[in-house]
Amino acid sequence: MSALSPDAAAPDATAHGAAPWKIVLGELDEKMGVKILEESVQRVVATMPVEGNRQSFGLLHGGASLAAGEAVGSWAAVIHASTLGKTAVGVDVSATHHRSAREGQITITATPIHLGGTLTTHEVLITNDAGQRLCTLRITNLLMDKK
Repeated sequence: MSALSPDAAAPDATAHGAAPWKIVLGELDEKMGVKILEESVQRVVATMPVEGNRQSFGLLHGGASLAAGEAVGSWAAVIHASTLGKTAVGVDVSATHHRSAREGQITITATPIHLGGTLTTHEVLITNDAGQRLCTLRITNLLMDKK
C-alpha cells in the first residue's frame, strides 16, 4: 500500500454526525513539552524540546521519541476514527532510530499509510531543527465503536 497523498479527500466528518476529534494533551505529553502545530485526518504535527527529554548521556531519550511518536500517531488515528463515529486504540508500534539530538526541538509528523474502517496505519517521522530524520515509527490502531 502507498501513503495517501496530502491532497486526498478526507472522510466527510458529518457523514456520521460527528465533528473530528480535537487533540487533548495527556499528562506525559505536557511533562515532555509537546505542542500541537497541526491536526487533521491527513496530517498531525507536533513539536517537543530535546531539553528535559534527554537520557544520562545527554542525548534525546529514545523512549521520549517513542512516547511522542506514538501519541502523535494515535491522535491521527483517533481524528480519523471520530469522523466514522468510532475511537481508536493502538495495537502495534515499531520504531527505528537513525540519529539523535542533544539540543533544540524535534518535530513529529504523522501521515496515514492506510485509513480503513477497522484499522489505520500511520508513518510518524521525527526530525530535528535541520530537518534531518531522527526516527521513523509505524503505528497501527484498531478502530472500535465508542462505548
